Amino acid sequence: MTDARRARRPFPGRRVLLGVTGGIAAYKAITVARELTLAGAEVDVVFTGNALEFVRPLSFESVTGRPSHDTPYVAGDPLAHIRLARDADAVVVAPATAGFLARAAAGMADDLLTSILLATEAPVVLCPAMNDRMYAHPQTQANLRRLGEIGYRIAGPGVGPLAWGEGEGPGRLIEPEEVVAHVGRALEGATPLSGRRVVVTAGPTREPIDPVRYVGNRSSGRMGYAIAAAAWRRGADVLLVSGPSPLSPPDGVELRRVETAEEMRDAVAEALPGADVLVMSAAVADFRPADPAGEKIKKETGGVPVIGLERTPDVLASTRELRPDGCVVVGFALETTDLLRNARRKLEAKGLDLLVLNDATEPGAGFEVETNRVTFLSPDAADEPLPLMGKGEVADRILDRVERVLAGRRAE
Repeated sequence: MTDARRARRPFPGRRVLLGVTGGIAAYKAITVARELTLAGAEVDVVFTGNALEFVRPLSFESVTGRPSHDTPYVAGDPLAHIRLARDADAVVVAPATAGFLARAAAGMADDLLTSILLATEAPVVLCPAMNDRMYAHPQTQANLRRLGEIGYRIAGPGVGPLAWGEGEGPGRLIEPEEVVAHVGRALEGATPLSGRRVVVTAGPTREPIDPVRYVGNRSSGRMGYAIAAAAWRRGADVLLVSGPSPLSPPDGVELRRVETAEEMRDAVAEALPGADVLVMSAAVADFRPADPAGEKIKKETGGVPVIGLERTPDVLASTRELRPDGCVVVGFALETTDLLRNARRKLEAKGLDLLVLNDATEPGAGFEVETNRVTFLSPDAADEPLPLMGKGEVADRILDRVERVLAGRRAE
């Protein structure tokens, strides 16, 4: 089972109240409920009356294993709205229709869900979903501004196909995995990374041989993307500098795409002055063709071409003179022989606060897999080998160490 389908930080032991309102996107809320439950949360689902025209409670109860709620007047439980509000660690409304947003902005308490909003002290995430013209209306925009002023988090809407016959535009409910990501950020609350600028590199680089061929490696970018997602969830402002990768960018993360080692070096150099944390997880090519061809090399020309190589820029080393004071720097070492000796040398030569070492030959670790087995090395602590685990969990372990370094520097 991948990280995305198992209990994971920060959901286990947390109570999430999922509000469902009456829009066509209500069917997506079933998946939201399921994914929150798989992540480890206890999910209480609350419907508005109109929501029950689109979905039924049994669907939600089947994926959460918990009863759902659709009326403020529960026999034997007259204070259900207070109890549900008090027990929630986070409240998310997905979808949040234009009508619901208007009632919430006005502070109304005319059903169970709006009553809970007034009674809860938990963070609230609202995920708008409606026709694009309804979304663009000045009154809806004013309601969203008011809800933001109250302190509610607005997630979305997305841009894409709307209801049948309405074409595409802004107003689409964000995808279930994005809803879950926003709930995770709300559950994290304040962390040592909140408001910090985190720069992460990920993926491979490609060094051109000719316009259609390149020198590269097998990196998928999964490790760096997982670190970027986890840092954003912890409240950081994240820039992900990514080489070519098939992965979708994590929600909330600023993405800058590059191809070559030189482009990655330049992007990192531009981002470094404002960085509090730099995580260099990209698998940068060490060599590139010295004289790439301007046209496709044709086999009909006879013989086998000889491709001379030269070194690429050392992206990590190039940051040493650019790092702001106090910036925490994490490097990676993918080795096949003399692992600890090579990693220790890199830790010292590159001036790192933490080095993440893994063995490229070990099954289930390294490139093109969803798990990793790593060892942490640092200048002032014993080596820490970790068991095989999902890359999402590895990302959180790395950020735990980063937060400890940040805390130590504040104490100095």
